[in-house]
Amino acid sequence: MTNALQWANSTAVLPLFLRWLPLALIALGSLWLRTHELGQRPMHADEANQGVKLGELLDTGRYAFDPRDHHGPTLYYAALPVAWLRGERSLATLTETTVRLVPAIFGTVAVLLIAALAAPLGRWPSLAAALFFAVSPPVVYYARDFIQETLLLTFVLAVFLSVRTWWRTGLARWAVVAGLCAGLAQATKASAPLFLAIALGALLLTRGDARPASRRPRRDLAAGVLAALATAALLYSSFGTHFAGLRDALGAYAHAATRFGADAAPTGHEKPWLYYLRLFGWWREGGLVWHQVAFSFLAIAGLGAALAQRDRFLRGVALYTVLVVAAFSFFAYKTPWHAIHFVPGLTLLAATTVAALSRLPTGRLLAVAFALITVSTLFQQTGRSSFLRPADQRNPYAYVHSSPDVRKFRPLADAALARAPDQPVRVVAEEYWPLPWYFRGLPRVGFYAAPPDDCDGALIVASLAQAEAVRAKLSHTYRESILGLRPGVLLIVFTPEP
Repeated sequence: MTNALQWANSTAVLPLFLRWLPLALIALGSLWLRTHELGQRPMHADEANQGVKLGELLDTGRYAFDPRDHHGPTLYYAALPVAWLRGERSLATLTETTVRLVPAIFGTVAVLLIAALAAPLGRWPSLAAALFFAVSPPVVYYARDFIQETLLLTFVLAVFLSVRTWWRTGLARWAVVAGLCAGLAQATKASAPLFLAIALGALLLTRGDARPASRRPRRDLAAGVLAALATAALLYSSFGTHFAGLRDALGAYAHAATRFGADAAPTGHEKPWLYYLRLFGWWREGGLVWHQVAFSFLAIAGLGAALAQRDRFLRGVALYTVLVVAAFSFFAYKTPWHAIHFVPGLTLLAATTVAALSRLPTGRLLAVAFALITVSTLFQQTGRSSFLRPADQRNPYAYVHSSPDVRKFRPLADAALARAPDQPVRVVAEEYWPLPWYFRGLPRVGFYAAPPDDCDGALIVASLAQAEAVRAKLSHTYRESILGLRPGVLLIVFTPEP
């Protein structure tokens, strides 16, 4: 009898194991793509800024939200346990790998969320959606970048999945989970309400006469809103230790209106409206071809299929995707990391095409062929952008990226301080990030907008604009060399002659 029960249990477990094995393999592959050689690429200026902010939290145990130059606090609080587990408890001990593990982990979770969101398309189309998303070039690249965008995307996807589960089950706890995720999204970046508003608009326009299964939808909605507000307030107030952060969280919108409004001065990030669409097309840059044509073809075909059908889910996905693309294309301010928010909708639409093809006579082979072609081209582009040329200025995702030269500054500073332990290292420049990250943990490092009267030091780094003023204030003899900071920005390094 015991043997029969064991055999029955094993036969029940095996189909379940085989059912979930493909998704598990996709998740493991996703994690590898997002974590392999994380320290290979030099730190972007934005990453370095975030890393120093995290280091201050590690060093002092305090965090205060800054609405002018930083986004929300979730990135830093999420990074704390990762740093602790890796034995890095100060800015001086932080590494590139540790900080980048945070978006990499969230990016892997996002792959699973995409698979769950695509479940109405069928099992294999949902796996195709997860696979497309897992190898998407922009999604992989920015999941290896210590910025807020991947966390924001993951929280927004979690909101969508939780709301859909609440809508179908009517269980109040899912409304609360949706609220928690919405609060986390808001505490990640101030642009979170844009995605939630677009999703709500798409839902209202496509739901028809459908109603949620909840018996008390207003009560559930109130619970979700309270959960969102409480979560965001807890994080922006630094867990009740900095209540001015609540005021600053609201003030971030006024600051954004001043900085990006119609009357604001140019930021240098203004792009034509076709900028994002070009990222999903085909173009040549300095002899290198960048493209996502196969993926875009499947997505456009899926858009047509969604509009031709009466399926509310597909129409909602299509409308949400079109509105997100239109909204970001409308604003003149454009940076490539925003493109990751296009990918979930495009992925679901591409999977819709795969599902439609599989229903044709002998369509399964055709669907598999299209899916494999798409995955292979995406993987090739991901390999080039994230591993082969991650800091190449021809890489569309390596936006105003730091030059590989930035890795040379730390050895120069270490050697200089070893030669002259009582002398400082001075950086005199209008733009110097990510150097504060590379000089972390060093004593006597100063950053100046103009050269001080006493300008001598163990090492002086100056911008081209400040170089002549620096030379005029040096009383010793220095050897000069030039290193790049990022495309178009050079720094002069003054090393004392022995």
